[in-house]
Amino acid sequence: MLKITQIRLRPEKISSKDQCMRLLKKKAAAILEIPQDQILSLEICKYSIDARRKPDIFYEFSVKAALPHPLEKKLCGKKRPNVSLYQERSYMFPEAGTRILSDPPVIVGTGPAGLFCGYYLALFGYRPILLERGTNVEQRIKDVEAFWKEGRLDPESNVQFGEGGAGTFSDGKLNTMIRDPAGRQEEVLRCFVENGAPKEILWDSRPHLGTDQLTGIVAHMRDQIIRMGGQVRFSSCVTDLVQKDGVIQGVEINGREILSSEVVVLAPGHSARDTFLMLHGRNIPMESKSFAVGVRIEHSQKMINERQYGVDCAGNLPAASYKVAVRTAEGRGVYSFCMCPGGYVVNASSEQEMLAVNGMSYQSRDGKNGNSAMIVTVTPDDYAAFQKELKAETLPEPLMGVSFQRALERRAYAAGEGKIPVQRFEDFQNHVKTTAFGSLRPETKGEFCPADVRSIFPQVLGNALEEGIHLCGKKIRGFDQKDALLSGVESRTSSPVRILRGEDYQSKVKGLYPCGEGAGYAGGITSAAIDGLKIAEAIGAKYSPFLKKQTENGESR
Repeated sequence: MLKITQIRLRPEKISSKDQCMRLLKKKAAAILEIPQDQILSLEICKYSIDARRKPDIFYEFSVKAALPHPLEKKLCGKKRPNVSLYQERSYMFPEAGTRILSDPPVIVGTGPAGLFCGYYLALFGYRPILLERGTNVEQRIKDVEAFWKEGRLDPESNVQFGEGGAGTFSDGKLNTMIRDPAGRQEEVLRCFVENGAPKEILWDSRPHLGTDQLTGIVAHMRDQIIRMGGQVRFSSCVTDLVQKDGVIQGVEINGREILSSEVVVLAPGHSARDTFLMLHGRNIPMESKSFAVGVRIEHSQKMINERQYGVDCAGNLPAASYKVAVRTAEGRGVYSFCMCPGGYVVNASSEQEMLAVNGMSYQSRDGKNGNSAMIVTVTPDDYAAFQKELKAETLPEPLMGVSFQRALERRAYAAGEGKIPVQRFEDFQNHVKTTAFGSLRPETKGEFCPADVRSIFPQVLGNALEEGIHLCGKKIRGFDQKDALLSGVESRTSSPVRILRGEDYQSKVKGLYPCGEGAGYAGGITSAAIDGLKIAEAIGAKYSPFLKKQTENGESR
C-alpha cells in the first residue's frame, strides 16, 4: 500500500464525500502515472485546510492507495517525494503481568483519563471499579441545563463534575501536540469511533466532536465497561485513602464505605479541590504548578471566517478557528486557548458563590459567535504576590493555585451578581463598567449581564490582557475591536497542582497511580485519554487479570 501526500482539492469542487473520493482517486492516479483502475482501493489518512494564500484556499489530503503488489514496488522505486510505502502503526496493549490482585483495580474519576484507563482494563479482563462523585451523563445533562436556565447549582453534578469530566461540556477538541510512537493517539481516536464518533475524526487534522456527540459516546463507553465485567458507580466521592506502611489498601467513599484495593488510579479532574486538600492531608507528595487565567473573548464568527478565509471565500469550508500567542513588554505570555468556532461561553461553576467560564460548541459549530480563552500565564510566585490584593484564603503551599483560582472566581461572581459578567473591550480598556452592548451580543449558556470584568483581576494581569489583545489585533485584524466581548473568569485552563509520580507512574504510596489532567499530566481530552492508557498499560504489565478469590475458587475467564 502506498501513501500519497499533498493532494490538493478546491473546496468548491467538493459537494459530497463520494465526489471527493472520485477526485482524490483521479489525482492519485495522475501522480502515480497509472490508470485509475489500477488503484484497488483508496482511503483518506489525513486532511487539512491550507488558507495561507487566501482567497486561494485548498483542502490538502494524504491518502493510502492499494495497488497490485508488483506495481507498488515498482512505483516506490521512482523518485516521487510525496509517495512512500504506507506503514500501519498498530497499538499493542502489553502482555499481562503475573502478580495476582486480591481485589479489582479502583479508578477515581470518569473524565477522559479515568474512562480510558477503565475501558482498556475492562477490555483486557481486569474488571475495574470506576468511582464518579457526580451523576451519569444523562442526569448530568439535566442538572447542567437546569443550572444554566435557573441558576440552581448542584456542587456534585455540573460542568466540572460528573460522568465524562469537564471536557464533556466543551468544544470536544481531539487534537494534541503529543507525538506518541506507541500509537496511543490513533488508538484513542479509533476507540472514540468504535463508540459512536464519526470516522472523519480519524483523518481530520483538527478533529472535534462537540458536546452533543461527546455525551452519547461517554454513555456508550460506560455501557461497554459494564458489559466487559467492570463496574461504574455514581455519587461515589472518594473522601479518604486507606494506606498502610506506604502501600495503598483502598479508598473511603462518601465518608462511610471502605472499598479495598491494592491498585487505585487517581484521576480526579482539575477542579477536585476538596480531593487535593484531602490528599495533602494524607501526605501524598504534590507541588504547585503554573497555569493560566483570563477571559473568554467573543467575536462574530462571520468576521473570523472572513479574516481566516478571505471575504470572498467560497465552497464547503467549516467555521474558521484561530490560534494566537504574543508576549507583552513585561515578558508575560498571553495566548488563545480552546477556541470554539460557532460556540458559546458557558457558566462552568462548581462551587457556591464562585463563577468560572469555559467555551463550548456543538458538533455543527453553527453559533453566531466564535469564542476562545484569552489567558495569561501565572506562576507559583504570582499566587503569593497577589494573595493580599485578592484577599485569598490561606491554603498549604501546594494548593496556593487553588486559593488564587477561588479568589478570582469569588470576584467574578460578585461582578456579575451570580451571572456571567461581560464587558466590551473598549470599556475594559477604559476601566469602566459596561452598561450596554454594541454590535455584538453575548452567546452564552447561563444568564449574563454587563459588568466590569477588569475589576476581577489584579492590575498586572488586567494590563497584560489588554496589551495582549491589542497585539493579537496586529495578527488578526479586528481582534481588538471595541465591541469584542470579554467574559470572566477563565480560571480552569489546567490543574494548579501536580500529584507527583515516579517513572513507574506510582506515587510515593505504592499502588496509587496519579493520572490525567487533574493530577497535572495532561492538558485536554486526548492527552488525558493517552495518560489513562499509559496507566492501564502499567497496571496490565504488572498484574494478572485474574483475582485471588477467582483462582482460589477455580474460576477462570
